[in-house]
Amino acid sequence: MNNLSVVIKNFCTEGTVLTALPYGSGHINDTYKVETVESDCFNYILQRINHKIFKNVPGLMDNIDRVTRHIRMKLENTPGADPNRQGLTLIRTLDGKSFLQDPEGNFWRMYIFIEDNRSYDIVDTPEKAYEGGRMFGKFQSMIADLPGGPLHETIPNFHNIDMRLETLRQTIAMDPVGRASLVADEAAFVFARAEEMGTILHLGQKGLIPQRITHNDTKFNNVLLDNNDKGLCVIDLDTVMPGYVHYDFGDSIRTSTNTGAEDDPDLSKVEMDIRLFEAYTKGFLEETRSTLTVLELDNLALSGKLLPYMIGVRFLTDYVDGDNYFKIKHEHHNLQRARAQFKLLASQERQFSSMQEVVRKYL
Repeated sequence: MNNLSVVIKNFCTEGTVLTALPYGSGHINDTYKVETVESDCFNYILQRINHKIFKNVPGLMDNIDRVTRHIRMKLENTPGADPNRQGLTLIRTLDGKSFLQDPEGNFWRMYIFIEDNRSYDIVDTPEKAYEGGRMFGKFQSMIADLPGGPLHETIPNFHNIDMRLETLRQTIAMDPVGRASLVADEAAFVFARAEEMGTILHLGQKGLIPQRITHNDTKFNNVLLDNNDKGLCVIDLDTVMPGYVHYDFGDSIRTSTNTGAEDDPDLSKVEMDIRLFEAYTKGFLEETRSTLTVLELDNLALSGKLLPYMIGVRFLTDYVDGDNYFKIKHEHHNLQRARAQFKLLASQERQFSSMQEVVRKYL
């Protein structure tokens, strides 16, 4: 608390700080909820940014600053909107910056804490799935006209599936910890689908679909809902950068339609619920269909398959490499995660014609 107090004093907060305690379950940044004594003052979220993963923190924070200011401007001009609850609000440092770098080289940022919110790791109703789709779609539409130059690429090639596959090939060939022989079936599953899963990247590389500003980490728990489970705000903007709309749609489908957990050891629980897919798609397209191109819409269902495939490839690569990226709970956790993602993909493959029909239904 003493060290955090020194950091907090460098931000333009209001009120008297009461506590600063760890908050949430994020795996990347260190997050604290800062509570103030006065009931009429905001509470805050303080985060230490993981600069081992995000190499260009000033660029990352420039992205977030531009995006949150733009959204706030739109909310301030929307009757009935509450900019402090429906968008993230950065607290400036005493010298007017969007982040602080301390003497040890750590990077810190602060937001207004959004009170009375809910978030979910697993979606259990179509109503929640619809709200998730609507909120991520609204986020897309609100930043579509962001002025200025392109955003910084905070993690280069984050969704480049060709690069991810090549890394997997090389890691299997090197076999640094002797696990390659344990993943023969999973590797065969991956490489049998490589051509299809490169479709969206290759369309973008050819200029056939536009590069947009995308969130790039649209798991369902990055949407805050209110106490009535209505959409409030999209959070976790570290990976907001140039990308294809399919990356956002696909990762939401991966996390909001799965009847099991991301790392479920019981694969019989892992299926895509087509009802949740339909509800999410309905909400998303209500906000975005007028701005998306025909080719983007034609490949929307495919992106639902791409993201379980891609994260499965990443889990599998990390497993073969000796678990150097993702935090694990046991020795074979990353392999368990990969198998769950590939089971989800197999479920989607069985329902793919229905997924395509759903997308067409809401155009």
